[in-house]
Amino acid sequence: MSDPALSSIATVEDVVRLIQARRPDHVNVGYGDMPGQLRVKYVSTERFLNALDKGIGFAGAALALDHGDVQRPAQGVSSGDGVIFGDRLCRIVPDSVREIPWESPTRNLLFLADFEEPEGPLQPRNVYRRVLARARAQGLRAFHSSEYEFTMFEETPRSVREKDYRGLRLATLDNSYHLMLRQGVGSGFYNALMDCCKRMDIPLEGVHEEMGAGFMEAALAYGEGVRAADDAMLFKTVAKIVAQRHDKLITFMARWSNRADGQSGHIHVSLRDEQGDPVFHDPSEPRGMSRTMRHFVGGVQRLLPEFLILFGPTVNSFRRYQPWIFSPVAATWGWENRTCALRLIGGSPHSQRVECRVPGADANPYLALACVLGAGLWGIEQAIEPGEESTWNVYENLDKVAPHYRFPRSFAAAIERFDASRAARELFGDRFVDAYVEMKRAQDEEFAALVTDVELRRFFEFA
Repeated sequence: MSDPALSSIATVEDVVRLIQARRPDHVNVGYGDMPGQLRVKYVSTERFLNALDKGIGFAGAALALDHGDVQRPAQGVSSGDGVIFGDRLCRIVPDSVREIPWESPTRNLLFLADFEEPEGPLQPRNVYRRVLARARAQGLRAFHSSEYEFTMFEETPRSVREKDYRGLRLATLDNSYHLMLRQGVGSGFYNALMDCCKRMDIPLEGVHEEMGAGFMEAALAYGEGVRAADDAMLFKTVAKIVAQRHDKLITFMARWSNRADGQSGHIHVSLRDEQGDPVFHDPSEPRGMSRTMRHFVGGVQRLLPEFLILFGPTVNSFRRYQPWIFSPVAATWGWENRTCALRLIGGSPHSQRVECRVPGADANPYLALACVLGAGLWGIEQAIEPGEESTWNVYENLDKVAPHYRFPRSFAAAIERFDASRAARELFGDRFVDAYVEMKRAQDEEFAALVTDVELRRFFEFA
């Protein structure tokens, strides 16, 4: 960590001592919203210290803001007779403290805050904490890491709007997979990103040029529980900030062009017991796949079609679920099979894990992790056996996939599957499911009414 003292912060008393030692004039306090963006505000030190005990207010209706700050309906939050759009109490999380590299020493501390009732069950971080509590009740600890694909442009927020998002200049002109030539030329951005992540204690394990112009990938190191989810949420925000401070622009959009591959947000996950021993490995079983791992895979496979809307949270997300762009199209699993939704990775007891390849880079990290872990825990509880392993190329053999493992074909269909899912309501709560469904239906209705450029080209003259 940038300051060894930060790693020891665990209680309100620790925070008070930190503030007394640092003597900042302002502190950053914020939370991750429904799309996965970090929303923060500067708070004076006096007000911050008071909020440590009494809580701090944030607008509850902000949890129903969609991308671009479009206000969506969510019963009891942004719609309904009793909604008055007031502030709601949030509790500052002492051990969430980070140091913001680009801020001055007098205002470079960042703390996350969790909403309390009545909006608490809707906050994505709280949804994931609810699932983690379920794991602890089973005597299990969750470890995971996230990988993000993104595309970088030689553009600014102003220039892309002036161009109406057409004719954008990519950061590299051609495919440059792991090419040192491009990495060296772009070292200014790479070094700044790595330095910022180090200062913020975001464990950036690797970052490299991917197979595509301007296409890149970053991998975060393994971590435990909600801290690792915080890392993922913060990384996406930090990457965008660093890029814009270098006059570049990054998109995590699931599919920004018909000519580009989809952009994923793969999750690697494994479980350990309370003593820290891995539970996915059993040397007496084929491939070392323990019964716990088998049931975990069975649960995730069973519930993926029901939970798809959390992995693909926008109408654009479903442009990515296509064959041959390394995106899954059904709830399949296989050892080292990248055409599957669940790629199982073997090795030592500690390295054996499940890679879920379903989330797009646009997925909210807290909700995507809640889905994978929640579905896996449900599978363990119910002793769900997985379907047949896919030892083949799934794209070439979709006829071998049972109908109940096929993904919903559209954004609208995925919303209804999630709404009807009893497992989703059990794992995430009725309050969250109802609000999320209402928000996504509004997004679907908005985009269903839009006239697209493709429609104009196809039908304008010939209809």
